[in-house]
Amino acid sequence: MKTKRNQRAKAPAGTIARERAAQYRVGGDDYSFTVRPLAADEGGGYLIEFPDLPGCISDGETLEEAITNGMEAKQAWLAVAREENRAIPEPGGQVSGKWVQRVPKSLHSRLVERAEREGVSLNMLVVSLIAEGLGKPRS
Repeated sequence: MKTKRNQRAKAPAGTIARERAAQYRVGGDDYSFTVRPLAADEGGGYLIEFPDLPGCISDGETLEEAITNGMEAKQAWLAVAREENRAIPEPGGQVSGKWVQRVPKSLHSRLVERAEREGVSLNMLVVSLIAEGLGKPRS
């Protein structure tokens, strides 16, 4: 008997790419969310994140489970924000935190090599370098 994980591993490459980039709106819910597959070294399954609600994430073994868990996480996030009288962001009010940046091939290669040396993903390295640069005082 095949498991869902085995079936997912054999999905056409375009399917995973579409799932990774997908943004969904569910049943009149104004808070959009993103879902992406998690790599095996991240535990597998799917990660769901609500960009408008900082720190509101969840996961699940299947896409459906991740969405169900994400809806519960969103409700909990909103409930805690109300209990603590914190401001609740408007849907669509924040930037996604994602952009695409083209760089010279030589720079890309150097960044990949450094990330491998440090044992982190390329994204983590770049975010760290940007954060470090932003934290330095201006001359």
